[in-house]
Amino acid sequence: MTELESLKLYLSSPESAPKPSDEAIRGFAARFGWFAPVRILLEQCSGAPDAVLSVVAPWREESSLRLGRIDAGALVRLTSEEVIDRFLREEDLRIVADEHAPEEEVRTEPDLDEEDEVVSEELAEIYLSQGLRDKAAAIYRKLSLLNPEKSVYFAELIRKTEKQ
Repeated sequence: MTELESLKLYLSSPESAPKPSDEAIRGFAARFGWFAPVRILLEQCSGAPDAVLSVVAPWREESSLRLGRIDAGALVRLTSEEVIDRFLREEDLRIVADEHAPEEEVRTEPDLDEEDEVVSEELAEIYLSQGLRDKAAAIYRKLSLLNPEKSVYFAELIRKTEKQ
């Protein structure tokens, strides 16, 4: 593998590919000084920050090339129970209910009385399609009372329903 190929491989996956030699990186920096990833690698080799890179491409501060290598083995060594235990040991991450907060019951079903009836235009249309004009008109009347701004609209629907 040539030095250029090794550099391409390292730049495409720095966590798994071997790092090119310092001499190769310096050679690439001399030829391709405009290429920010090569300048970042040159920074790592020399240990001195690149002033040009920080001015020209400040967003490169978060480059993946600047991150340390990830130990993939450490990620799979922990079991899910160990991860949960570590999470629970950290004080800042616990979600605790406020001591003075009222305890409210969580409802899983709607709170409807026997008197309450679900009404909607769709239900009225279903009644009309079934030939139940009286029920559809009753639904439209209830909707008119619930939505006074649409009372003219519902009055017209009631009139059409009763004419049919």
